[in-house]
Amino acid sequence: MSLCIVRQFRGIEMCIARSEEHVTQIERVIRSWQAFKRELLRKDREREPAHCMFGLALGGGFARGLAHIGVLKVLEQENLRPDFVAGTSVGSILGAAYCSGLTAAELEQLTGSLRFRDFVRFTFSRYGFCSADRMDSLLTRLMKCQSFEEMRIPFAVAATNIRSGDAVVFRTGKLCAAVRASCAYPGMFPPVDVDGELYVDGMLGHAVPTTPLRTMGAECVLGVYLNSNWVRMHPPRHMFDVITQCFNIAQTRMSESWRKDANLVIEPDVNGFAYDCFDRAPELIRSGEDAMRAALPDLKRALGLSETPTLVPSVQDKELQLPM
Repeated sequence: MSLCIVRQFRGIEMCIARSEEHVTQIERVIRSWQAFKRELLRKDREREPAHCMFGLALGGGFARGLAHIGVLKVLEQENLRPDFVAGTSVGSILGAAYCSGLTAAELEQLTGSLRFRDFVRFTFSRYGFCSADRMDSLLTRLMKCQSFEEMRIPFAVAATNIRSGDAVVFRTGKLCAAVRASCAYPGMFPPVDVDGELYVDGMLGHAVPTTPLRTMGAECVLGVYLNSNWVRMHPPRHMFDVITQCFNIAQTRMSESWRKDANLVIEPDVNGFAYDCFDRAPELIRSGEDAMRAALPDLKRALGLSETPTLVPSVQDKELQLPM
């Protein structure tokens, strides 16, 4: 009986050995196939022209920032997807929403119900006349991601350290806090505390955040500048209009600091649009579309692409509303 059992065990061992040999042969075949596939992919990449890393910088401008949606809309239609995006103030809001997964069409539809009161609640504070508590709720509903690390496109937010005066760029951590800091317009909103430091609007350091994009690795940078001197047409209505125009003047005088890092700058025609005119969203979006469409040949040359239009069919999404 014991001899029979021993023979059975030897038979089992031989079967196992043969099975292991077969597995080894299969693994060799798999490794050979993987090596062959990697070589094919390497040769394909060598034949392909080098991809120029494209960065998009979105400046500030309150409601005038809706022109950024028109820029994004044209870029999508031309299948020109940015590799990096950076935003200041309202540019950080729209940039964050776009990089988190919203399309330009979805952003356009959402602006139909967006109003200044969604951002601002008037109150009294020694640091500002408005509270930004509503912005937290808006950003949470608007963005599909809550941290920089989750973004589908690498994203940067520009802000200014109110104590040191340093320009600061957020690229990691919580998204809402950084965007709120970038939107803390002096005189209107109080400074925002992020990790024990106080920050205000990013326009003081990076009016159009082209320089951070270079740091991120962008080789071709497109800046979108919303230069508006609407008080030339109408007198200021109140102190916020005065403050806004003062910052517009300052940004114009400091523009060389960020223009040097841009391959191309477009300036949608937003003259005559007040900072709170969200009800004129279609006009503002159209101004962004017109400016981007006119600059397409220059952008494609800067990216090393053919100027032949590469229009892709737009997707008609159903009407969107901000969730309650």
